[in-house]
Amino acid sequence: MPEEVIRIEGLFKDYDTPAGPFPALKDVNLAIRPGEFVAIMGPSGSGKSTFMNILGCLDRPTQGRYVLAGRDIASLDKDETAALRNRTIGFVFQGFNLLPRMNLADNVSLPLVYAGVGHEERRARAQAMLDKVGLGGYANSLPSRISGGQQQRVAIARALVNRPGLILADEPTGNLDSHTGEEIMGVFNALNDEGITIVLITHEADIAAHARRQVRFFDGRIVHDAPTQQHRQPTSAASRRPPLQREGGRGEGQPSC
Repeated sequence: MPEEVIRIEGLFKDYDTPAGPFPALKDVNLAIRPGEFVAIMGPSGSGKSTFMNILGCLDRPTQGRYVLAGRDIASLDKDETAALRNRTIGFVFQGFNLLPRMNLADNVSLPLVYAGVGHEERRARAQAMLDKVGLGGYANSLPSRISGGQQQRVAIARALVNRPGLILADEPTGNLDSHTGEEIMGVFNALNDEGITIVLITHEADIAAHARRQVRFFDGRIVHDAPTQQHRQPTSAASRRPPLQREGGRGEGQPSC
């Protein structure tokens, strides 16, 4: 295992605009070790979303070096980058991004289709991941039959199905109420306790408090990088239960999170 799962050195990102180049990121340097839980924060326009796109190999820097899991991204072609991304990173998005006409098991197994995994193994691994996030009994349900919090659990299961060592989560609680958001953060805390590296973008201080380290961007630069002063574990009664083994417990027409 490499000493760092992520290493960023002297990274710049410029975008061409009618008024000339716009510097979105300026001389960013960052290292994240395996097993860390890092919250990326900053106001709108600070560069944090651009930075997350680069971490996810969805964009490339204008200048600088990005090493992911020991591989220098600049040395990889498009197919090699996609393969590394698929086996190394699991993505969780604010909007869940579930396909509405596919059941939950098929949604979870979708990354395995791109990885060339056979049908039987895809189904077994999807079921195992749904079990892990407490939704094993909903495998054949459509996304419209479950709550927003449960949909985000499905998205987390999908992120885990390829057994990545790194999860990138972009505002994963942004579409959820505060109670459900706390439960979802309980899932992330439990995953981090298992050794999975988590990098999470959020603008909410109470969500960032769950991370063990906070990195703040402002005007394209990192202006703060330090351990969370009061690292917070889930405190609600629901989130004190084992978050990765809990079944929904209600009928199909009565979703819960």
